[in-house]
Amino acid sequence: MTTVAVMQPYFMPYLGYYRLLQQADVFVAFDCVQFPRRGWVHRNRLHGANGEFAWLTLPIRPGPRSIAIDELVFDGRAEGWWDAAVRRFPALRSPAAPAAMELAGEVRPGGRVADHLVEQVLRMRDLLGLGATVLRSRDFALPAELRGEARIAEICRRLGANRYLNAPGGRALYDPARFAAAGIELSFLPDWPGSYASMLERLALEPVEALRGELALSAGRCGGDDV
Repeated sequence: MTTVAVMQPYFMPYLGYYRLLQQADVFVAFDCVQFPRRGWVHRNRLHGANGEFAWLTLPIRPGPRSIAIDELVFDGRAEGWWDAAVRRFPALRSPAAPAAMELAGEVRPGGRVADHLVEQVLRMRDLLGLGATVLRSRDFALPAELRGEARIAEICRRLGANRYLNAPGGRALYDPARFAAAGIELSFLPDWPGSYASMLERLALEPVEALRGELALSAGRCGGDDV
């Protein structure tokens, strides 16, 4: 059975996100879709000096509302961006923070945001010892007329998938009958029982071995719920 997972690339998401790379054979970074400005592609929350969550937002050049994730570019604010982040967030001043920020990746003016995020996914995959092949949806050159779940179904078809694994929040987005007609089993991860803190913060404060162990433990109880 070939299992495929498709998900937008997020900026240093919570540990449970990586279950998709743990349990799928192929993970496709869904970067050909419209940039969700209120989503997690370009930002995450860390604890500030007052102990409350605050946004750490990537410095993205303004673009039209219809801009796709793979068209996003870092702007001039990228120069010195990490230095400013260190001043705002105590976790980024911990002894392990430099290694965590290196995993998150350098932010360069003019650099492609999607390239940055996919490289981040690859580094995190290797750090956590996960085996999924990582691809990008833009490289599939999907027909423009395909929308929503039709795009996902086409990606699965091209990869010869017979199982599609999605995050728990995606249940309302997909029609099980459509996938069943294509010979694809639709499956969803259960809700994540652990912390939703950004991996940037967790890697700065916790040993990698503990995070690997937490993810491995979750595998025994989250094989995916079939629909």
